[in-house]
Amino acid sequence: MNEQEKELTEKLQKQYEKRMSDPKNMYDYNRRHNYPSIQEQLDMQYWDAVNGTKKWQEAVAKVKTDNPKPE
Repeated sequence: MNEQEKELTEKLQKQYEKRMSDPKNMYDYNRRHNYPSIQEQLDMQYWDAVNGTKKWQEAVAKVKTDNPKPE
């Protein structure tokens, strides 16, 4: 890694750290990365309809409970 790349990497790291220090940004990041993929959610909904289960609702509720919206 040359000096210019190193400086850019450090700059981007500082920007990332600043963004993640804001609770709102951390909340958004955690929610986005903890939800199952759209494909997985659609599959859960299909099987819930077929089997009469609530796995999709439970999966979504767990993400919401584990990552509450900041006040």
